[in-house]
Amino acid sequence: MTIPTEIERKFLVDEVPEDLDIGSREEIAQGYLATGDHQVRLRRQGDRPLLTAKRGRGLVRDEVEVPLEEESFERLWPLTEGRRLKKERLTATVDGQTVEVDVYRGPLAGLIVAEVEFEGIDAARAFSPPEWFARELTDDARYSNQRLALEGLPVEEE
Repeated sequence: MTIPTEIERKFLVDEVPEDLDIGSREEIAQGYLATGDHQVRLRRQGDRPLLTAKRGRGLVRDEVEVPLEEESFERLWPLTEGRRLKKERLTATVDGQTVEVDVYRGPLAGLIVAEVEFEGIDAARAFSPPEWFARELTDDARYSNQRLALEGLPVEEE
């Protein structure tokens, strides 16, 4: 059995464009059961509880997502205390590509990132980000959701 991979680029966003055609909005609560290069997280996306295992970092990672029963989610959620984050996910189509914009809540308020998933590495490398995307964060571990949940916002160097 082949492990599914996720090919994704991530960008900092200073401001969500007012004219962005948002297709959907969902609240996300996410917490980590295991951290490091082999992470296991719980996520409630809208009303769907999920368990996700990820391996690796950067552009290409292994990712397996499994739906959970509500009772299982509720029993596991306390184990993520101190390793959680909240965000609103906006989904839009930009130049034919699905873009997920995460607007963080709570201690991470003010942080906005955009993620774009691709079918292959060549498509990811060929992608030309729109002007409203700021700095690329794909290989910046300081902006991984896992690190944000554990340590908060990174301190930018002058």
